[in-house]
Amino acid sequence: MTSMLDRKLLRDIWRLKGQVVAITLVVACGIATYIMAVSTLDSLAAARDVYFERYRLADVFASAKRAPMMLQERLRNIDGVATAYPRIRFGVTLDVEGLAEPATGLLMSVPDNGEPPLNAVYLRRGRLLLPGETDAVLVSEAFAEAHGFLPGDQLKAVINGRKRSLTIVGIALSPEFVYSLPPGAIMPDDKRYGILWMNRRALEAAVDLDGAFNDLVLSVMPGSSVDRVMDEVDRLLAPYGGLDAYPLKDQISYWFVQNELNQLNTMAVVLPAIFLSVAAFLLNIVLARQIITEREQIGMMKALGITNRVVGLHYMKFAIIIVMLGAVLGTLLGIQLGEGMTKTYTLYFRFPLLAYVFDPRTLVIGTAISVAAAVLGTQGAVRHVISLPPAEAMMPAPPVNYRPMLLEWLRLERVLSQPARMIARHLERRPGRALLSVIGVALSVSIFVVAVFPLDSIRHMIDVQYNIANREDVNLTFVEPKGIRALDEVLALPGVLAAEPYRNVSVRLRHGSLVHRTAITGLIPGSNLKRIIDQDLQPVALPGQGLMLSDKLAEILDLSVGEYVTIEVLEGRKPVLEVIVSGTVREYVGVGAFMRLAALNNLMDEPATMSGAALLTDKGGSLALFRQVKRTPQISGTLLKEVAINSFEETMAKTILQMTFFITIFAGMIAFGVVYNTARISLSERARELASMRVLGFTNREVAYVLLGELTLVVLVALPAGMAIGYGLSSALAQSMDTELFRLPVVISARTYGAATAVVLVASLLSAYIVWRRILRLDIVAVLKTRE
Repeated sequence: MTSMLDRKLLRDIWRLKGQVVAITLVVACGIATYIMAVSTLDSLAAARDVYFERYRLADVFASAKRAPMMLQERLRNIDGVATAYPRIRFGVTLDVEGLAEPATGLLMSVPDNGEPPLNAVYLRRGRLLLPGETDAVLVSEAFAEAHGFLPGDQLKAVINGRKRSLTIVGIALSPEFVYSLPPGAIMPDDKRYGILWMNRRALEAAVDLDGAFNDLVLSVMPGSSVDRVMDEVDRLLAPYGGLDAYPLKDQISYWFVQNELNQLNTMAVVLPAIFLSVAAFLLNIVLARQIITEREQIGMMKALGITNRVVGLHYMKFAIIIVMLGAVLGTLLGIQLGEGMTKTYTLYFRFPLLAYVFDPRTLVIGTAISVAAAVLGTQGAVRHVISLPPAEAMMPAPPVNYRPMLLEWLRLERVLSQPARMIARHLERRPGRALLSVIGVALSVSIFVVAVFPLDSIRHMIDVQYNIANREDVNLTFVEPKGIRALDEVLALPGVLAAEPYRNVSVRLRHGSLVHRTAITGLIPGSNLKRIIDQDLQPVALPGQGLMLSDKLAEILDLSVGEYVTIEVLEGRKPVLEVIVSGTVREYVGVGAFMRLAALNNLMDEPATMSGAALLTDKGGSLALFRQVKRTPQISGTLLKEVAINSFEETMAKTILQMTFFITIFAGMIAFGVVYNTARISLSERARELASMRVLGFTNREVAYVLLGELTLVVLVALPAGMAIGYGLSSALAQSMDTELFRLPVVISARTYGAATAVVLVASLLSAYIVWRRILRLDIVAVLKTRE
């Protein structure tokens, strides 16, 4: 008996092959998304864990102005410290042949003999530094690739005011710089920022730090308190201009990798859940219709002694087979997408080896989730099968109660044509099914909106960041803060049309038990190049004495306007005082605080001082300006707005555009699956009715109007609903990505809504065309002979 039911099952699958294919594609989308996200996450996590462990990424990071090497022993003796590695870290200006604008670099010291005990370098090409070499360096791989550098090439650098020619002997990586950012930037710029490693003795002589260090990394013994170690490090470094120590989780490179893993983990949960929910919904509809049309067969099977369990299992197999087909297709597609995403990450996450990892357990879990979704989605229909008594099942289903509907109560039947009234009545008699169809199509719209929304958000962020708030063309940073008279020298640079000073001061803000380390930026009143903006993106004036906080920082510290915050300055004389919060400002990138420049200088108890300048430049004089900046040793960093925008867009496009492309295809598949299944089920249910219309003289077009008009209404209602759901999901996604570094504004353009509409309409038209061809082939005589 089981083999007979299995043969029937195979015939049913072949007879409903169009619907089976549509549902299989939806299931495959869910499985593919899950496998892609999880396998990419596993690949990144494996590369990170192996690399960070083998090359000994530190647990604690700290810096100082100038601390003596004799302090090293006391640092090593801190309770819980396993290794203390003092080193030198120094920013330099690089003059790269073929690059008009100046590049910046970070020089890191390495021991003259042996490798660093922490944050060791991985040699990609060439050789390591030899003892006694003074002008030899290792260069980070990303910077070398951007300029085609090879071992043996020369690189000019301005180190501590002196121009030197350095020889590249090797190309290297470091776990500390898997994701390297220029100072003050929010995106990597491999062409204009590089990491260089030099022998300690050579570097300490070049930057006048003989017998001293200005940077420190430590590893902590398992089970020891990292916070206690950091407190002790801060105490020991305080007399030497020490800045607050911070843990590994706040190290920028580690933070970026971890943030990406968190986003992949969110993707692995949210998107597959949507796809598989739609698949379960489709399976429930198809199976429910199958059960209705086979009532008499079900009754006969039960009358012949086939148990409820066997009958229920027969129909459950229908759903499980479809899911398994989707799992096979989704696995193959997911592996391909996962390999592609992993390869994309190698473009800006610098690991020695980032190989694609596919754990078979991912397939098992994904398939199990899919089967569970199928079982949950079809249990209602199967329960109905089991509950049907044989005698009742062998009788035709009771006819629909044709009572007056809302259409008649509102007296709209005179306004609508006869086919239109048929559509309205059919939808009103089956509101549950119509609602589910609307939800299914709406979800396909929402998936597309969620996939594309980050692009709209990023465009908005760029516009706010670089056109409304920071409107300078060039941002200069000095090696050391300078007197305000240095602004005259900046204005004298070629091509500079306007310049505004600013001052950055590292601070620790404290409100009750909440503490956060950040920087206060001092601006001049009426600043036009660097502006602060409110929640409505309008520029606001800085108060005379108070502090303005970014909205995210105010949230972190639980501060409101009018409350006082304790400022602990981490440089200079390190004053501590309380300042009132005068307002909050809107920032999408980073968290910061703002004061008037004069008030900040008073806070520091120093004369008028500036850390850098924002410049408005003449485009035609850029080359002369860059040449002069390269010859100015007091300038440690140069950020160009145009370069920053391009870097931002290129970095985001590497992953988001690729993901958007695939999600668009998936959204189209869902729309096709929902609309096609709805149309096929409706055609199957109403075949006798439609055939009767043909016998009564209705044309094929009129018959198609009745069927496809209903689908058109479903799609038209689903479009705005999907846009609303998409906005809600986008808001939830933005909330999950709300971090100290980025806040995605929920901005969805009309172009995105239009593209989502186009994707769904194309999928719907394709479904309608297939159904139209079936209507043309409708066998009127055979349909009229069937018993319903």
